[in-house]
Amino acid sequence: MPRVALVTYDPRPQPSKDADLPVLVAALREAGAEADAVFWDDGDVDWGGYDLAVIRSTWDYSWRADEFVAWARRCGKVTRLANPAEVVRWNTDKRYLGELAEAGVPVVPTRYLAPGDPVSLPEGQEYVVKPTSGAGARYAARYAPGPGQHKTAVRHLERMHAEGLTAMVQPYMRGIDAGGERALQFFGGRLLHASRKRAVLSPDTAFDADKVAHPGLEPWTPTPAEREVAERALAAVPNASELLYARVDLVDGDDGQPRVMELELVEPNLFLFLHPESVGPVVDILLAAARR
Repeated sequence: MPRVALVTYDPRPQPSKDADLPVLVAALREAGAEADAVFWDDGDVDWGGYDLAVIRSTWDYSWRADEFVAWARRCGKVTRLANPAEVVRWNTDKRYLGELAEAGVPVVPTRYLAPGDPVSLPEGQEYVVKPTSGAGARYAARYAPGPGQHKTAVRHLERMHAEGLTAMVQPYMRGIDAGGERALQFFGGRLLHASRKRAVLSPDTAFDADKVAHPGLEPWTPTPAEREVAERALAAVPNASELLYARVDLVDGDDGQPRVMELELVEPNLFLFLHPESVGPVVDILLAAARR
């Protein structure tokens, strides 16, 4: 009987935001596995007692990225961790977009401003500022041209730099207003399903305000061009053959062609509540991985 840990976060005192977690636990148990939902930072967990630890919804990790990567390395030494610790380390820092661009993958153009770098913001166009380590649009904001917005963006950068965060500066991709952002979910090396959501950032939303992470979420049938770009991006990931799961978030560029907004290789929401037909394949793949 395989033992599987579905790794999540401690949401207390609020209920968990992971609607898929109890569904996966129940489906794995029904299929004959011992399955537990376990907090990643619970010091009493015996990770070596599991055949497979699957990072599912560790949605507080971006505030504690170094601590989380250290945990992943420890966990990966005593059991099979999915995704592996080195993939986790690589993907927790969005400077990986630069590596994808160097590999010829079409990505959203990105500049990086580390603490101590001179402030340089775009002029004459809308742009987005966000941290290289973040989730759920944390510390992300959209700015329009103009002195008032510029001053706010500078304060935004100063706040991130004061906390030791490196900032990403990207042009606002207008294609998201028409076509939304598409998320292609891969599991076990195959496309599992896809979804689309509307724009998260509006011009009047403060960078430190809470955002709706997945507005207007709906099922999506990816185009051949979207599949091609997603597969190229995944092929460029170091240790790509070791990926158990991956989500590729795409948005259209000014030329109408898809570009990579983000790769979600750590704790992507699977959106199984939107794609219940995917529960069975996910369980089969997890069981096969646990028995390997």
